[in-house]
Amino acid sequence: MVRWPAVLLLLVPTVAAPQSSTPPLDSAQVARILSLLEASDTNVCELAAQALTNNWGFWEARRLPMPMPTPTPMPMPMAMRLNIRVPHIRPHMHVRWGGSFEEGAVLGPYKAVLRDDSRCVRNIAARVLGRARAPGSFETFRALLKDANAGLRETGALGLAELEDERGLEPLQGALKDHDAAVRAMAARGLGDLEDSTSISALTAALSDESAPVRVAAAWALGEIHDARAIDPLGKGLGDRAPEVRAMAAWALGEIQSRRATPALGQGLKDPVARVRRAAGWALGEIEDPASVVLLVPLLRDDAPDVRGMAIWALGEIEDRSAVEPLAGALKDADAHTRELAAWALGEIEDAAAVDPLVATLKDREPDVRVAAAWALGQIESSRAVEPLKAALSDAASEVRDAARWALAQLDQDGEPRPRVRVHPRVRNRI
Repeated sequence: MVRWPAVLLLLVPTVAAPQSSTPPLDSAQVARILSLLEASDTNVCELAAQALTNNWGFWEARRLPMPMPTPTPMPMPMAMRLNIRVPHIRPHMHVRWGGSFEEGAVLGPYKAVLRDDSRCVRNIAARVLGRARAPGSFETFRALLKDANAGLRETGALGLAELEDERGLEPLQGALKDHDAAVRAMAARGLGDLEDSTSISALTAALSDESAPVRVAAAWALGEIHDARAIDPLGKGLGDRAPEVRAMAAWALGEIQSRRATPALGQGLKDPVARVRRAAGWALGEIEDPASVVLLVPLLRDDAPDVRGMAIWALGEIEDRSAVEPLAGALKDADAHTRELAAWALGEIEDAAAVDPLVATLKDREPDVRVAAAWALGQIESSRAVEPLKAALSDAASEVRDAARWALAQLDQDGEPRPRVRVHPRVRNRI
């Protein structure tokens, strides 16, 4: 087995190239790395895959197999300056290589290993060639998709997915009926990348596939297409026997953002698996249907802190005043991050009924919670918060003092709210 240093020494220029003037790898170096990777373990090969694709100027947010989306609450205003935790949000984005193919002779080694015995190596090649849109790639990948070898068919599907050429729709749709599950899953992923509504029928059928990874990929793809015709089949997917499929179906419904999905997602909130409940809560937050408040409130007592937190985030996104009382109760949760999120959500709703519980939260034992409470009071802009915020200017934590100072600045000197234009950015979490 290849030792780490042997591969890493060759990868150093590759990793550095996008950030410096270091020249990219030439064809001989690429061929050497690919040769070493044929005998390497999965971890080494994954590292190489990232480095080699970066070498061509690609930026990739997703990995295979597709991860379950992990949406996180939107950062609060002034978050960086007030030292509030800002979640890492990974956008769904590709940046294509912009060089000429005369300069890209290094693609040759990748073409040479498209039929390699190593799944990792040939899939690295398919990803590089597909993203570079190398001449003849479509024909090459389509031919691989017809090969007798299932592993090569999977690589062909991956190449068509990375190529994102609409000519790939028909072969990928056909590959959803392949006898190999890995090929079917990769085909579904490719159809999600293409985001074409003509694939809805084929992907809906794939939601009944015998393989759970295929059903997961089909649900993900339907979410990427963003078509309301997928709501009913995805709603049925919430009853799938595999929790990973149920969670992905919930996520996909959130991506479609139709209130028609609210009742089905309400059932998802009762799922026995926490990650499914969390995904359903996120989806309802994305949809922003006031009718879902009554469905989300019971989650504030969920045994899992991350589920409680997601329900709170969703209530903050919906911004319905009927959530104020239950969110005020969440300010007393045993989990500090849950209390912080509850304060944030109350600030998003901006209802004066939240002032008193938020004032009490200015004395929370955790500085992060006190910061969020001060921020929320600034958002609400009630004169009843002036004196408590002035008292918070003497808080032991500097970040709390800064937050209180900012909140007070939202009020005139006489304690009356000043005219304001509200800027409410929205962060989409797509993977």
